[in-house]
Amino acid sequence: MERRNLGRAGLVVSVIGLGCSGMTGDYGVPDDVESVATIHRALELGVNFFDTSDAYADGRNEQLIAGAIAGRRDGLVLATKFGNIRGPNGERGGVNGRPEHVFKACDASLRRLGIDVIDLLYQHRVDPDVPIAETVGAMSRLVEQGKVRFIGLCEAGPETIRRAHATHPVSALQMEYSLWTRDAEDVIIPVLRELGIGLVPYSPLGRGFLTGTFRRRDDLIPADRRHAHPRFQEGNFERNLGLLETLDRIADANGRTSAQVALAWVLSRGPDIVPIPGTKHRSWLEQNVAAARITLDDADLKALDEAFPPGAASGLRYPEGQLRRLGI
Repeated sequence: MERRNLGRAGLVVSVIGLGCSGMTGDYGVPDDVESVATIHRALELGVNFFDTSDAYADGRNEQLIAGAIAGRRDGLVLATKFGNIRGPNGERGGVNGRPEHVFKACDASLRRLGIDVIDLLYQHRVDPDVPIAETVGAMSRLVEQGKVRFIGLCEAGPETIRRAHATHPVSALQMEYSLWTRDAEDVIIPVLRELGIGLVPYSPLGRGFLTGTFRRRDDLIPADRRHAHPRFQEGNFERNLGLLETLDRIADANGRTSAQVALAWVLSRGPDIVPIPGTKHRSWLEQNVAAARITLDDADLKALDEAFPPGAASGLRYPEGQLRRLGI
């Protein structure tokens, strides 16, 4: 599989990664056996970039990955995160970017993952009460200690990115980015390219909406977290279905799935962009990986841009309070 550089410090990853958060909850029903099989299939297909967090299922996501990669560590790029505090049942407990927490969280993730070094450590959410230089300073010390190879940020604003990068080179910014979430294009992506930082889009398939595999709100189980997201709520959901018409048409014309076309669009946005579509099913993984071999022509790209201009989606990408806490 093709490789791409994230940042200028030497981090090289597969052109498509695997987001693992949904393997232990949030979306659908967990299935550990199929999740592990999906990770193994990803390795067979050349995927070497795997994304988790200590916040996903209170660390159980990291433990699941540890079991799946046992004896298969060579060549893998494991990314995890700290700072987004969750309770054992998913309760939100705020953000913690204090240096002492950075060290503690890193050691805990290393233990759960069963590894000696984290390849890419992100600050999951910026702590508004702690200067970013203090948090990144602690992350830099972890690099010096050999516990972390590269560092990243998630959902950070342009000035925060600049201050962080001035403290220690940032290799990647993880941010929601897809056909229906193009917030990063005006300010964030230009700053990343100025500084030489890669973009890792999470939810590049619009939390599954752009796959076209569910057309009714009732297709999601009651416990699915997407019910709390404005774009999936009554009224917005139905209006957003209209966005899929062009995507479906282009997919049909090219003999591809809607998900593959949506991922090909993200990949076309630049060689410094590496999406991490999440799945716990081998069949969806195989379709996603195949998107790396798709080149959309200019007419298709133009049609998608016109069908999905910035702000096209009905509803905010997060609940209002959660979005406000991002501080971007």
